[in-house]
Amino acid sequence: LEEQIVQTNPVLEAFGNAKTVRNNNSSRFGKFIRIHFTKIGKLSGADIESYLLEKSRVVDQLPGMERGYHIFFLIMSNGIPAVTERIMTGTDPSVYHFVKEGVYTVAGMDDQEEMRLTDEGFDILGFKNEEKSSVYDFCAGILHMGNLKYVDKKEQGDCDDPAPAEKAGRLFGVDGMQLLNNILKPRVKVGNEFVTKGQTAQQCSNSTSGLAKGIYGKIFKYLIDVCNVTLATEHERAFFIGVLDIAGFEIFELNSLDQLCINYTNEKLQQFFNHHMFVQEQEEYKAEQIEWTFVDFGMDLAACLELIEKKNGLLPILEEQCIMPKANDKTHIEKLNGTHLGKNPKYGKPKPGKKKYEAHFELGHYAGPVAYNINGWLDKNKDPVNESAVITLKGSKNPLMPFIWADY
Repeated sequence: LEEQIVQTNPVLEAFGNAKTVRNNNSSRFGKFIRIHFTKIGKLSGADIESYLLEKSRVVDQLPGMERGYHIFFLIMSNGIPAVTERIMTGTDPSVYHFVKEGVYTVAGMDDQEEMRLTDEGFDILGFKNEEKSSVYDFCAGILHMGNLKYVDKKEQGDCDDPAPAEKAGRLFGVDGMQLLNNILKPRVKVGNEFVTKGQTAQQCSNSTSGLAKGIYGKIFKYLIDVCNVTLATEHERAFFIGVLDIAGFEIFELNSLDQLCINYTNEKLQQFFNHHMFVQEQEEYKAEQIEWTFVDFGMDLAACLELIEKKNGLLPILEEQCIMPKANDKTHIEKLNGTHLGKNPKYGKPKPGKKKYEAHFELGHYAGPVAYNINGWLDKNKDPVNESAVITLKGSKNPLMPFIWADY
């Protein structure tokens, strides 16, 4: 059991970690691990809860500075030649649209060796050979999907080279051409009937990215679920030690919705810590009649938290914009500025700088001001998936594909 708990690490790191600007092996998801013990202190099991997987990283990374999830590079590394051959990717990441913008190698990390360690970790965690092969295949299928190029013909998106769809279909266990047709002309409900509706090239591209992120998110959830089944034992669970591992506060060149969620979480944790360390501690002195003059350490973070979460805050406004049919990035920033600019000291206009990326607003966090770019927040929050394509995937000959989409 101890070995299995330890082996969750290489597997979850391969699928949940990536190189960022400041960290070569950054967790791009949060996890809460409970290690359970019997009444006499004997290890009796463990379970993992995951939060906030950064799905946008599947299809997009900061050019030249970051890397996609490790697993994409491990399966292409030829660390296990049979895998690299079966998935039809070759070993050159630069030909895959979803990962080619970032860097391809990480200092101090041997992708071939990491591939072998990940594969070994799967075995120790009790994954069957066909299950781990399917997971590798699905990841490679995502890479092939990213190479579908769409062009507008007569105001409708079309794809001149269906070869990537055929490869992806083979790896997903479905008809690749049918999957491509689902993207080009999805079925939509009009009244009581279903009709196929042509899409623009941009819509097809967005749909492909949405599907790739959806599949990856389902793979990751499946891995967590299998780890939990393996780590559950029949022994009693009298006590547990909980370990929370989340991304620390983030200030990047480009700060998006993912960074807001991570920084909001850190803000909440810091407030919790401050309250327990500085407020409750002093209240205890008072209760025990210790002579003490109350000291305000200026650590109350309520103003920033309320700006994010309360009525008319950043998150409620985002939710409201997501249900408005004609809302877009422009209406979103107009609403934010109209509600908070000049009215809330924690909300401001970013100072013009020489940064490569535009910033739309600045937030005064406990760790310092962060300038955020709101492009694409509505889509990120809605997280749309092409329903027609999911129905095709649920009909896959590979039993794992319908299994991971069972709750859709």
